[in-house]
Order: sequence, then structure tokens, then C-alpha cells
Amino acid sequence: MADEQTNPVEATHPHKNHKIDKFFRAAIKNRASDLHLKVSQPPKLRMGGRLKDTQTNPLTEQDIEQLVFPILSKSHRAFFDEHGTLDFAYEVDDEHRFRVNIFRQRGAISMAARRVESSVPPFEKLHLPPTLDKVADRSQGLVLVVGPTGSGKTTTIASMIDHINRLVNCHIVTLEDPIEYIFKDKKAIVSQREVGIDVADFDEALTYLMRQDPDVVFVGEMRDSKTVTAGMRAAETGHLVFGTLHSANASQTIGRILDLFPQEERDKVRKTLSLTIKAVISQFLLPSIKEGIDRIPAIEVMLANPQARKLIGDGRENDLPGLIRACTEEGMIDITDSLCKLIQEGYVDPREAFKLAPNPDELKMALKGIRTTSSTIT
Repeated sequence: MADEQTNPVEATHPHKNHKIDKFFRAAIKNRASDLHLKVSQPPKLRMGGRLKDTQTNPLTEQDIEQLVFPILSKSHRAFFDEHGTLDFAYEVDDEHRFRVNIFRQRGAISMAARRVESSVPPFEKLHLPPTLDKVADRSQGLVLVVGPTGSGKTTTIASMIDHINRLVNCHIVTLEDPIEYIFKDKKAIVSQREVGIDVADFDEALTYLMRQDPDVVFVGEMRDSKTVTAGMRAAETGHLVFGTLHSANASQTIGRILDLFPQEERDKVRKTLSLTIKAVISQFLLPSIKEGIDRIPAIEVMLANPQARKLIGDGRENDLPGLIRACTEEGMIDITDSLCKLIQEGYVDPREAFKLAPNPDELKMALKGIRTTSSTIT
């Protein structure tokens, strides 16, 4: 995804048969999360977290051009020719949608497409913990969902937004690049703004955000200091704000946010962040060994209680993992406990869980029923 440039995306032409649709439909049929096209390789599907070849001959550069170019609008093509990369959403039909990125590598075109569910799944279907209900029920503050690319961050936020949509009379505004899940108005009204179609860029969208009278805001990826500042400002003024970030856990998230700002601004940002943050949800997807479930999340949840705010404000975010372990009765979730539960309930292969464990010895002890806790943090 191009950070410095805005894709001039516009709606593709859904329901018009294109050659590439057969590969999208193969992804749908096989419940693959992603489709990859690359020169000299057969089309590949990501299933259960791993890429698998399709029974198709390796693609030539001409093959990929004939597959990809027909689904691009004129402005799509112009942007791609100039920048060598393009993000857009593509609808195969009313029920199936993909988030597509095409890019040049070694002079040839490649494509990576992420399948997006047509309906927003509830927490239970995503195997997310009940504590996320409490996070979504908060009236204001900054909620960050973090993790690596492909860990389901947007899906988790979409589920929380739809939870609010079903229960609360309010106005939800999303700023997305591109739009992935389509929300239908329920108790709430949902305004979805797509960068490049509904608004020129994120900066402009954020500038006019408060004039749209939102109660809940999803600002997508916290990609720069402007996005973070706008999110914190909205949280300070009584809004519930959701965002994503590429980081591994709560403590790393605080550091990543501060790194977006010049050194002389960080003390002020730290103080504001300690006051506005409501929760940090860290999420990783593991291949599941249970039939009918492809991947399942391992979760860490930090809720911003007074102790967490003090640690963040004092620059002691490295102590947050110990606080999380000590506050599980408040609804916080320790990643080691989450991995232990997935193993014990037969969802994941222990070898996969140990690969992800921040401290394998702690996970071994947890599996034996021995739980380690830190001393009281003040």
C-alpha cells in the first residue's frame, strides 16, 4: 500500500465476467484467505496460513496483464503506470469482495488479493474473547488493534463496529483505503468514506471529520503522526476511536506511536496517550487443527486501568506485560494464557503455539497449571 500517495480508486465493474474471476471463484470455493499471481509461477491460494499451488500452468507476463488490466478503470491504470502499485476493492458478485494490490517487481506485474467476507462476523464466529464486548461498549477513548499484516485486525474492528451498530443509536464514520466490509445501517447510521473516491486523502478526511458529527470513528491504520494526533484529539473530545497498528503487543505499541513524533513532542504525546487510550488488542492468527476452522486468533488485551495509564505516562510501558498478567480478573488477557487455552482446547498444534510464545518456558509452566505473576506494579 502506498503511504505517500493516494490511489485514485473508483468502483470496479462488478458482475461483469472477467477472465480473472475464475481465480477469485477458486479462492472463494476453497475458502482461501488470499490469491497470488506472479510471473513464472502458477496462481497460488493461501489456505490455513500457507500458500498452495493451483492446478494451472505457470503464468507469463502477458497472461497476468490479460487477467489484471481488464478490471482496472482508466484512473486505476494511470495511477498504476505512474506509481507501480495500486490498491482497490473488487466485487466478484454481491456476496464476494476482494481487497486487491497490484505491483511491479523486477519489471513484471504481480497481484495479491485478500478475500473479504460479505457479512461482518460476530465475535463468537471469530473466536474472539467476550472481553471485547466491554471494549466496544465504551463511549469514548482510543482503541488500537495491533498485529502483523494478515492477522485479522480489520475484521476484529469490523466486528466491534457492527456490535455497536446493532445496539446503539449513533453515527459511525469510517475512513478506509479501500473499504473492505460493507456495513448496513441498523440502530446506528454508518458513513463509510473511501480514500480516493469519497475524499482525496486521509489528511482531508481527518480535517473535516468532526464536522460530520460522529460518535464512533474508525481511522484505519495509524500510519503517521497526523493520523495519531487526529485520533487522540477525537478521543479527547468524547468520541470512541478505533485504529490499527503494525506492532506485536501493548508495550511495543506505545513505543511505535511515540516514534512517529519528533523527540521534542514525545512527552506531550505520551501524556495525551495515557489519558485517551482505552485498550490495546494484540492479535495473531494461528493455523487451526480443528475441522471447519482454518485459523484462530491468539489474543493479548490490555485495558487502560489507572495502573496502566500511570505506567504509560511514566514511560514504563515495558512493565505492561506484568500488569496484564496481574489483572486478568479485570478482563485483561495475557498472550501466554491465550496460547495455553488454545492448546488445551485442541484448537492449535502446540508446536505452532510455542513458535509464537514470547516466553516458551512460561507457556510450558502454564500448561502444567503453574501460573507466573509479577509483583504488584505501582
